[in-house]
Amino acid sequence: MTPVRWGILSTALIARQKIIPASAKSGLVALSAIASRSLASAQAAADEFGIPKAYGSYEAMLADPAIEAVYNPLPNDLHVPMTLAALKAGKHVLCEKPMAMKAADLGILRPYAALLHIREAFMVRHHPQWAETRTLVREGAIGELRYMQVPFSYFNADPHNIRNRPEAGGGAAYDIGCYAITAGRWFFECNPERVIALVDRDPAFHTDRTTSALLDFGHGRQLAFSVSTQAARFQRLQLVGTKGRIEIDVPFNAPENAPTSYHVHGMGGPGAEPPRTFTVPVADQYQLQMESFSRAVRSEAPDGAGLDDALANMRVIEALFASEKSGRFERP
Repeated sequence: MTPVRWGILSTALIARQKIIPASAKSGLVALSAIASRSLASAQAAADEFGIPKAYGSYEAMLADPAIEAVYNPLPNDLHVPMTLAALKAGKHVLCEKPMAMKAADLGILRPYAALLHIREAFMVRHHPQWAETRTLVREGAIGELRYMQVPFSYFNADPHNIRNRPEAGGGAAYDIGCYAITAGRWFFECNPERVIALVDRDPAFHTDRTTSALLDFGHGRQLAFSVSTQAARFQRLQLVGTKGRIEIDVPFNAPENAPTSYHVHGMGGPGAEPPRTFTVPVADQYQLQMESFSRAVRSEAPDGAGLDDALANMRVIEALFASEKSGRFERP
């Protein structure tokens, strides 16, 4: 297929470290332009990565008729307004997570959902380890999936970092809790019916530095997760069923240049068979995400499914914050 011509809004770290290198590997992606509020910053990035065009404003890049799709890695509070601006300019949009600060904010994008592709950038769902493990769950390799556990944390106490600014959408739930929610919805293949949260907020930043939650997916199925922006760097994903369990070593930040692995355990106990370890060959989940979106631009009619998915995730995050205040289960 003809490569899709992409533009990137801003020189954000994730764009420079992940998206641009991933795009360079793909024959389906033509990275044509990058924009910043500073032309010097945009030009420096363009020179570094060999991007043909640099723009000193986001609006200037969106006005370029050659750009077909836009990647939006701006701070969370700018996701909806700049995604809207891109859609108004006739561009398809892949937007970093979370797509909004509030579920209701996504309503303004709805008129464009049947005209252009709009997706939230959960690259993890494109990694082969997620596809393989979900296939095992579907095939009954661990019996009926009963519960999931997800710890995910890193340490960042920099007062100037965007993740520690509540007005910009900082905090653990927005930044990494969304991945745990996505994992639950991916493996249970439905949305939770009710949720409850325990939140600890940083006394200076006022962001949720640690959030733990219990999500009820109905029929006895549960997801428990703890996410933190001020704890040791760690992540795991445990899928526990009636006949065994699956553990993914690095479920979210899978390396682009090394294999990954997951382990399938039986029932355990005396005389139990040792776990089977499966190695997944090197895969760049960011490249696969960009290619999936590019294929959709070329061969699929927009249908709003991507926006629906983002809305479902955002409703869960909102319910968790509502539970923080009420101390009760809340319905997304």
